This record gives sequence, C-alpha cells and structure tokens, in this order.
Amino acid sequence: MLVHSEACERNKGPILAVLTSALARQHCVLEIGSGTGQHAVYFARHLPHLSWQPSERSAELGALAERIRLEGPPNLRPAIELDVRSQPWPVAGVDAVFSANTLHIMAWEEVQDFFRGVGTVLRKPGVLCVYGPFRYGGEYTSASNSDFDRYLHIRDPLSGIRDFEALAELATAQGLSLAADHAMPANNRTLVWRRHATE
Repeated sequence: MLVHSEACERNKGPILAVLTSALARQHCVLEIGSGTGQHAVYFARHLPHLSWQPSERSAELGALAERIRLEGPPNLRPAIELDVRSQPWPVAGVDAVFSANTLHIMAWEEVQDFFRGVGTVLRKPGVLCVYGPFRYGGEYTSASNSDFDRYLHIRDPLSGIRDFEALAELATAQGLSLAADHAMPANNRTLVWRRHATE
C-alpha cells in the first residue's frame, strides 16, 4: 500500500501554479526530499516539458520508488538516494531544484549543506524553488506556525522554522538572487531564487 500525505494533496495545486511560471524555461529539475512521491508524480505529469528527478534518503527511498513505478509519467525519472550532508551530490548539473517542507525538519548544518549542494549542481541560468513555513524578521507569520515550531523543537531540538533572512544569506553566497516570494495556503510560502547566466 502506497504511503499517502494529505498535506501533499492539499498544497500540490497552489505549488503547481507557481512552478508553471517559475520553471517555464527549465528542462531538468532535481527534487530534494521527495517523500511519498505525490508531488513528483503530480508535477511531472502537469509539466511534461521537464525531466523530473526525485530523490530521498535511503530510509524513505523504497516507498518513493514504488509510487514512481506504479504512477510515474514518462518524464519522471527513477528516484535516487540523496542525503544533503553527503557531498558531492550524486547528480549531474540541473537547471532547477525544488524542495517542499524540508528545511524546517533539517538541522541548521544540514540547511547549510542543502544550499552548498544546490550551488554545486545548479547551472547558469538556474532556478531554486523552496516551499514551506518561514519566519521574517524573527517573527512567525501566524500563531499556528509558532505552535508548529514549538512542536518541531520538542520532537527534534535541532529542527525548526527557519528565518528567511538567514536562508537568503545562504542563497546569496551561492550566486542566487530572490526572484519571488509567494504567499501560499496554510501560512506557507514558496521562495524562488534565480542564478543568472552572467553571474
């Protein structure tokens, strides 16, 4: 039986609306932390011009591979094992990277590894899209996000909702500039950074 995420079902439509524009000129996307594979299947099916490369850590790879085998469209590639801490990443250059609901479950050192890895594999021009909850100026965007952050810290003290400004600093260090910050349902955001050909 395939693992199912209700959150993925709820947010896939709004995220697709952002990706349709942000990735209109891209060709090969690496997804970090593909989880159940619901996003990968849905986005690949609705963005047929893209070659979509899903990835996961070893413990979650089996369930992801099974969904791709059963439901994946032709442009959805077999899942690969990828841990952001392991450098270099096992993938050739891509012109887009996407990740949803991952940075707040990583330790801060892993978030730094995430951006370093993106900087290594992302071509020029390239696009990075990250979906999830974020803080701005040290403030939560909603009371529910504050409650969620407390839950994250109880579950794992190294995790937590990240400050946009700290992420922007990591992105800038990799030659990325913020192109868009989209408000999403359930007090989430989709951040879009671009690496330009001239940088």
